[in-house]
Amino acid sequence: MRTGEEVTCKEVLDFLWAYVAGELPAVTVEEFERHLAVCPSCVNYLESYKRTIELSRGVFEPESGAPEVEEMPEDLLRAVLTARRGE
Repeated sequence: MRTGEEVTCKEVLDFLWAYVAGELPAVTVEEFERHLAVCPSCVNYLESYKRTIELSRGVFEPESGAPEVEEMPEDLLRAVLTARRGE
């Protein structure tokens, strides 16, 4: 990324993960945020990106509604274990 120059939408997309993870230098964060202040498309994309990460993490949370291993029917568990052993 070029420092001191206007950030493009492509650059926002290229460095989005580092921005969200807080891994960009302060000067680069300032440039990103300057771009976000004038680009509603990138703001929308960023919000969608953050929401996707949030939802993905939620899948592994116990309160997500996903069945836990002990809730798996016994015959299904046996079938999975049998298939893993190649029987």
